[in-house]
Amino acid sequence: MSFRPAMSSASLVTASLTALAVLGLGACDSGSDGGSAAAAGPSVIAPGKPGEGNRTLSAEDAGKQRADDDSPNSADVSYARMMIQHHAQALEMTELVPQHAESGQVKKLAERISAAQGPEIKAMEGWLGTHGEKVTGGGHEHAAMPGMATEAQLKKLRTAEGKAFDQLFLTLMITHHEGAISMATDVKSEGNNVLIEEMADDVVAQQTSEISRMRAML
Repeated sequence: MSFRPAMSSASLVTASLTALAVLGLGACDSGSDGGSAAAAGPSVIAPGKPGEGNRTLSAEDAGKQRADDDSPNSADVSYARMMIQHHAQALEMTELVPQHAESGQVKKLAERISAAQGPEIKAMEGWLGTHGEKVTGGGHEHAAMPGMATEAQLKKLRTAEGKAFDQLFLTLMITHHEGAISMATDVKSEGNNVLIEEMADDVVAQQTSEISRMRAML
């Protein structure tokens, strides 16, 4: 009859420690997988383009897609259409300056406004055409746009002369610029197109500076 030699105490401790280490590594691996799954987040159903089916994206991919998508929305289109009309009235007002104004500063200001807003109208018309949108549409009334001068105010401006014209022109144009800034600020929060946002940034920067000049002239 043979006898199996007993394990020493040191051997038993070593074996126990080895088993615990293996179990610990398994737990770490399991935790790592769980963390990866949590980091990946839930999947998102993304609607496909016309004629295409929906797609399932990870939360991360869906976020990237939203960040890259600057497709114009209704706010972008409305802004472009309204700002074309808004700028057009500003040009109508500046056209009166050479014949009615007395101040050289007012005349130079009107030239700057005309030089800036004429090309901006063309740019917005081009943007609408690029995206298959008509320049007119949406039934935007002058009264619904902030800062627009009324027909009665324009009539008074057309008949004013000299210093009286200068004062009325500056007063109306300050209000007009403030309305444009309000519209630009709104589209920056409600729109989705990068180019429209850049145009809005230009309006805010340029017209804020011009408001300061005009207030100094009053």
